[in-house]
Amino acid sequence: MDRLLRGELPPGGKCDLKTLALESGVTRTGFYPKKNRDGTTRPGPYQHLAEEFERRLTALRQAGEIVDPRAAQIERLKAQVAELKDRVANRDEALAELTAFKTLAVSRIAAQQSEIERLREQTAALSNVRRLPSARSGTAPYGSCS
Repeated sequence: MDRLLRGELPPGGKCDLKTLALESGVTRTGFYPKKNRDGTTRPGPYQHLAEEFERRLTALRQAGEIVDPRAAQIERLKAQVAELKDRVANRDEALAELTAFKTLAVSRIAAQQSEIERLREQTAALSNVRRLPSARSGTAPYGSCS
């Protein structure tokens, strides 16, 4: 009992009555009350040990100590899963925001391109608008400054 409560569990065992029975070499049914033929109950031969084991195990759990390493691993993994779910939810939210921003940016660029094309067509249609030479051709538009 003391070994199990310290966390020294056999391979594949848990901190429970079944493992206690296997480790002590008694049948598990010895930990439970028995019924007589007349219907009355009598304590099992090892019932007092089962009650003590459960009492000590409950006291350890209430103190925050996890005796079973598998239970500790399960708790650790549950916390890790919860943290990963939060991270995935945050990333999904950020991705949705970025997708909405991208859609808005592309629509604005398309609107600006449409406006530029409309203005070019409008200036081409007017005969009183004269194009200035571009600065790339090597000539200054308003004469040279030399």
